[in-house]
Amino acid sequence: MAIQKGRDLLVKIADGAGGFTTVAGLRTRKLSFDSETVDVTHSESVGRWRELLSGAGVRKASVAGAGVFRDGASDALIRGLVFDGGIAEFQIVIPDFGRIEGPFQVTGLDYKGEHAGEVTYDLALESAGALAFAAL
Repeated sequence: MAIQKGRDLLVKIADGAGGFTTVAGLRTRKLSFDSETVDVTHSESVGRWRELLSGAGVRKASVAGAGVFRDGASDALIRGLVFDGGIAEFQIVIPDFGRIEGPFQVTGLDYKGEHAGEVTYDLALESAGALAFAAL
């Protein structure tokens, strides 16, 4: 993968009409994948080294972003998920790599503002089911 512009990493939310709309105004974005380990070390483990059970841990993806809301549609979709505690389909586009798509829950939405500046927000999403990957 060649060097990419950070602004080309996109976070999109299902628009209810079969498509996705970009969460507007994001200035920073981060996608993380994690998997828990299942330790199966026992008294006869070679050299007393830890042993892990392959493929047994819980996998998850986390998305974080910060920016300014620039359009009412994506603002309303995100805000609605927060107040309803709902789960929605999101799509994360990684340029020249692929697309991650699946259910996410908004686990954090913080608004902040400086006296002489714009209102900004921080957004946190956690995967809420199986995710699909499609290469670009």
